[in-house]
This record gives sequence, structure tokens and C-alpha cells, in this order.
Amino acid sequence: MHPPAPPGRRPGRGSLARQLLLLQASVVLVVVVVASGVAYGSARTAVREAAEAEVLGIVESLINSPFVRTAVSGPDATALLEPYVEQIRADTGTSFITVLAPDRTRYTHPDPSQIGRPFLGTIAPALAGRTFTETYSGTLGPSVRATGPVLDERGQVVALVSAGITVTTIGDDLQGALPGIAWTALATLAVGGLGSWAISRRLRRQTHGLGAAPLARMLEYYDAVLHAVREGLLLVDGDCRVQLVNDEARRLLDLPEDLTGRHVTDLGLPAGLTDVLTGQRLTVDAVQVTRSRVLVVNQAPARQAGRTVGTVVTLRDHTDLQALTGELDSVRAFAHSLRAQSHEAANRLHTTISLVELGRTEEAIEFATTELAVAQRLTDEVVAAVDEPVLAALLLGKAAAAHERGVSLVVDPDSAVGSTGLPGGDLVTVVGNLLDNAVDAALEGPPPREVHLLLEATGAALEVRVEDTGPGLTADQARRVFDQGWTTKQAPAGAPAGLGRGLGLALVAQTVRRHGGTIEVRPGPGAEFTVTVPLPSPATAR
Repeated sequence: MHPPAPPGRRPGRGSLARQLLLLQASVVLVVVVVASGVAYGSARTAVREAAEAEVLGIVESLINSPFVRTAVSGPDATALLEPYVEQIRADTGTSFITVLAPDRTRYTHPDPSQIGRPFLGTIAPALAGRTFTETYSGTLGPSVRATGPVLDERGQVVALVSAGITVTTIGDDLQGALPGIAWTALATLAVGGLGSWAISRRLRRQTHGLGAAPLARMLEYYDAVLHAVREGLLLVDGDCRVQLVNDEARRLLDLPEDLTGRHVTDLGLPAGLTDVLTGQRLTVDAVQVTRSRVLVVNQAPARQAGRTVGTVVTLRDHTDLQALTGELDSVRAFAHSLRAQSHEAANRLHTTISLVELGRTEEAIEFATTELAVAQRLTDEVVAAVDEPVLAALLLGKAAAAHERGVSLVVDPDSAVGSTGLPGGDLVTVVGNLLDNAVDAALEGPPPREVHLLLEATGAALEVRVEDTGPGLTADQARRVFDQGWTTKQAPAGAPAGLGRGLGLALVAQTVRRHGGTIEVRPGPGAEFTVTVPLPSPATAR
């Protein structure tokens, strides 16, 4: 039985590295063969051109030789020229050197039997006074030859000189160049093969031995997952440059399309989130507030071959959850206040009944009437001033919670708010966090501890003004009060510093900016926050 194919591979298919090795080896082989052929052709041409230049040089030297000119005019040209020409032929390695008369009769030839016979070859250009080269088959076989005229003092052609090298001799010279071509081809093939093997080995290690099809399929799956997952994902390299960002992360952070290679400090993110990304440290469930969302950020270092190469960052949108949490807190506070009031009502009822049983009817009536007026006054003020149900319930709950903590919530008599058209969650976020912050600040000030609230819908904007009797803020604190994580409050006993704090006012600022509103802080004793939010439609004020 054959062992099963490794995961990610298909039986019968090699890895991408092996396929690339075979492809590179084939390309190298083809290139070497073609290059060798070109080199052989170049060598053949070079050898032929060298032979032509050699015989042409021999012919020109002989036709200009006074000895040759004198010898061909003598009574026995062969006796004078044959030893001389044969010595030159032996010295130069030429196949033949022939001196002939204008009527083709040979005076010299390597084969003595050919002397006196007609010369085989073209002589017309030479008779016309021109030296030329040609390839011609003579008595020694095909040869590359040069032929030129011997001229007397009057410029008349008195003889011809022809020198040549046989094609066989040229072939022998060409064969001498073949070992060099072959060794060069083998060396090129070896270097190319070694380079291909090194590249293949590196690629096999980087692709984990996977083939092209599994890699393509894996890339398609990963790309589909990255775009389909409902959690933002960022990959940042060791230089804090973005290498990958999926659609959800781009949506959550309001980022443009092309981000690859950009530094995280150039993305326009809030300072807190930028610090987290550039710090590249382990981060677990860190809450970050952007211009329009509340995000939970997790970050973990990415390691490869034992070294850190960047970080993997995941983002989850908790904006809606934060709004629902705020509304739930308000409902809980309201329910708590109702329970507290029920206890207070029971105590007052027992007191009233006891006074009646003691026969002190007038005191019972006066006590019940006074307590009823005090308990009803704030409710009447809120109901009369605020026609927004969610906002009215929030104020009643916050008033009861503040009263239990020893702080009085005073609603300005000029408050008048009808239906705002704003989302209830945003109203709870803005007003609830401002009141919570003001109550906490008032507890740090001297008695009487009060929080004053003005709610007014005028024209096309809602104005919320919250003032407390606490120690207030300095000018520097007023500039930083909306920064996420910044707070003047002490952490609960046994909890890490800043846990759950420094977020409320940041959420207020985020919500106000999202609606295109403004927020102002008055420093000094008794801080005052003023929020102005445009309304989607003119509010009805009463």
C-alpha cells in the first residue's frame, strides 16, 4: 500500500518548489543549447573569416613581391617560384599557393603533377585587376581561396596568384574550438542547475512543500474568510506598517482602500489606538473610543522562526452594546430608586398610621402632606420640563441615585424639552455620563452638594448644561478631560488604576461629534459642561 498523500497535496502532483525546479532546469537547458548553437555558429563564422583574411594577406604580399614579378617574366618561372612558394605555404600552414599565367597555366602547385595544367577557379575579377575571395572546389577539394593579379610596370596583368585553405582544414580548426564551447556550456548548465536547486529548496521551505493548486486554493479560502469575518483584522509588521486589513477593520476605523505599506501613525487614528498599535505589546480587551465607535481591541505579537515579525490586531464593535449598557444602567438606577422610594413610602405610612393611632390626627395630616409634596416636587419638575420618555426616566433615576449618595439634582426651571428626534441611546450616553461625572465631582466638594441641570430645545438644537459644586477643573484638566483613560478619580480599592474610568466623558465627546455638535468646559471651582447638539427636526418646546 502507498502511504496517504500529505495534507494539502494531491497524489501524483509535485510541490510548487519541485515544479519550479523542473521548469527552471528546462529553461536553463534550452538556454544553454541555444547559446551553444549560437556560439558554434559564431566560432564557425570567425574561423572562416580568419581563413579568408589569412589567404588574402598571403596573396597581397605575393602579388606585390618584386621577386614574383621578375620570376613570372623569366624563361623558367616554375623553377624559381616553386621552392619559394612552397616554403611560404609550409610556414603559413596554407593548403595551397598557386602562381599561374593569365591563360590559367599553373607555375606552382603543392602537387607537382598539376604544374602546367589549367587552374580551376574564377580568374575574371583578377584579370580585371581586382583581388577577391571565393569558395571553390579545386583539385584539393572545396576551399576558401583568394586570387589577385601580378602587374608589371605598365599595369598589365602578367600573372595571377591564388592561395587557399581547404574546408577540411577549416573544420579541423573549428573542432579545436568545440571543447571550449562544450566546457562553457557545461559550466553554465551546472551553475544554472545549482541556482535552480537553491531557489527550489528555499521555496520548498517557505511554502511548506505545498503545490501550486493547494496554495491557490488556500489563498482563495483565506481571502474569503478575511472578507467574510465580522471581526476587524489588522496585520502590522515590525516597522509598524500595515500589511493586511480586512473589510470589517476598514469599516470600523473609517479607513481608505489602499493601506498596504502605510505607517500606523499616518492612518489618522485616535492617539490611544495609535499608541496601542505602535507599542506592539500584548493587549487584551482594551476599550478604545474612535470618532464614531467604541471598539474592543486585542493585540498579540506574531512570531516566525522564533522572532517577532509584527502583531495581529483584532477589533470588535461595542458601540451598540455600550449604548444598550447605558440604557440598562439607567433602567436599573430607576428601578433602584423605585425600590428605595417604596421603602421610604412604607416608613412614612407607618409614621402616619402611628400618629393617627396616638390621636394626633392633625400632625399626621401635616406630616403626610409635607412628605408627599417633597417627593412629588422633583417628579413634577421633570415631567413638566421633559417630554422625552427615555430622558425623563433617566433624570428620575439619576435624581434618586444622587439623593441616596447625598447629592441633590436640581433641574433648572427654564428647562423645556419636547420630542428631540435623537436616538434614546445617545441621549442616555450624553446626559447620563455628564450627570454621573457631576455627582462624583460634587461628592468631593463641601456641602451643600448639588448638581444643576438645564435642558433646553431652542430652534434646531438641544442644549444640555450640567454644573456641579465640586472642586472643579484647572485649565489644563479642562483640555484633557475628554481624552480616553484620563480621569481625576481614584480607582476602586484593589482594582488596577483607571479600571472602568476615563471612558464616560470620552463617549460623550464621541456622541456629540457624531451628531455634529459642540461641547464646552468651564474650568474653575464648580465645573460646567455645555453640550449643543443639532436636532434632526425642530423640537417642540413647552
